[in-house]
Amino acid sequence: MSRAQRISNWDPEDLAAWESGNKKIARRNLIWSVFAMHVGYSVWSIWSVMVLFMPSSVYGLTPADKLLLGATATLVGGCLRIPYAAAVAKFGGRNWMVFSSLVLLIPTVGTILLLANPGRPLWMYLVCAALTGMGGGNFSAAVANVNVFYPQRLKGAALGIAGGGGNIGVPMIQVIGLVVLATAGNRQPYWVCAIYLVLLSVAALGSACFLDNMELPRAEHKPTRAALVRRDTWILATLYVATYGSFIGFSFAFGEVLQINYMAAGQGALQASLHAARVAFLGPLLASLARMYGGRLSDRLGGGKVTLGALFAMIAAVSALIVVSAHADNRSGPLSVTTMTGYIVGFMALFVLCGIGNGAVYKMIPAVFESRSHSMKAAEAERRHWARAMSGAVIGIVAAVGTLGGVLINLALRQSYLTTGSETTAFCFFLLCYLIGSGLTWWAYERCPSAEPNSELCELPLAETSSS
Repeated sequence: MSRAQRISNWDPEDLAAWESGNKKIARRNLIWSVFAMHVGYSVWSIWSVMVLFMPSSVYGLTPADKLLLGATATLVGGCLRIPYAAAVAKFGGRNWMVFSSLVLLIPTVGTILLLANPGRPLWMYLVCAALTGMGGGNFSAAVANVNVFYPQRLKGAALGIAGGGGNIGVPMIQVIGLVVLATAGNRQPYWVCAIYLVLLSVAALGSACFLDNMELPRAEHKPTRAALVRRDTWILATLYVATYGSFIGFSFAFGEVLQINYMAAGQGALQASLHAARVAFLGPLLASLARMYGGRLSDRLGGGKVTLGALFAMIAAVSALIVVSAHADNRSGPLSVTTMTGYIVGFMALFVLCGIGNGAVYKMIPAVFESRSHSMKAAEAERRHWARAMSGAVIGIVAAVGTLGGVLINLALRQSYLTTGSETTAFCFFLLCYLIGSGLTWWAYERCPSAEPNSELCELPLAETSSS
């Protein structure tokens, strides 16, 4: 490899340099960062597929136990996102993506061993699910790496592709699980894990060969510490709880929810698992594609407007699910085809809308700090460095906090099943979250006339920017 793998002088806003070769470097780093994140996402969500291969009569796990596995993986993935984003700045994007791909071989092998030996205690499954959470940390690492390579005018599209391409890892492993279920039944889950042992190796090798390490301005601005005391950081994190938290929470829980409802409709365990797998992958797939569109739409209309519109539509979709679920609660006997159709359509709408919201919120992050940098009493190059470093730090914080929304969704569904036997109470909780998110978006970013045609921001009374 004759090319340099450490870049010390990078200005994505330099149009001449961009067209003369920087664009190709950025694209190469985007492609391989997305691939590594894609595979990491699949491993992170591997237990959303494995639970369909685990009949309660064989493994001794209840539906509530299986939802707890999803919550555990989601929680660990969220907690690792801040250190993973910081690790890119410390160790370099190339170095960290190689490590983060290789370390996921451990829980993948562990999953094979656990499923080959049924009857193990719940804590063993929880430990393995927690280790798969390292795949969730890959998101912040890859997106922080992509963020520094692209100019402001293209960040919405680049981050949308990065987030969407990574998110597609969830439906991809679910499709693979569907193929294995359809061809080998629900007692051969090892093929799913074996495929990902190969893909993780490819991701590590590709990262080593094609990614670059970028020198970032860490010491001058201490961006993570500065980001933690900014109001924008926590507003954006709250919005991401509602949008991305919904995506990852529903992605982990949707297959189990469908399986529970298909069994309530009178199907056996194998038939219910197969039917759930046939539908479950569609939601995360639609959300991942919608996320890329949400980023592009936000480039044109502004992230605040798109986020607000997505949250309003999510309120309508979850309200429809409440009606369907409450209707099912009041009826005796197996669930009807109409009720199952209502569940599926309502969830698909939520997946699409939270995908659009994901892309919109991520577009807002670099735009917010690009705007804030204009108030700094510093040279233009220093302001750009500050905005890039802060954006990378905030991406890690927002991604970590947003992932906790997925934990809440799995725990809310688990508690709702334990106490009432249905999802209705959990849906009401989701409605409250979306109402709070839409109100916050309007208050923070949309209630004041914008100074620029594509600005998402009303100027908030923040601490002096240069103090960070």
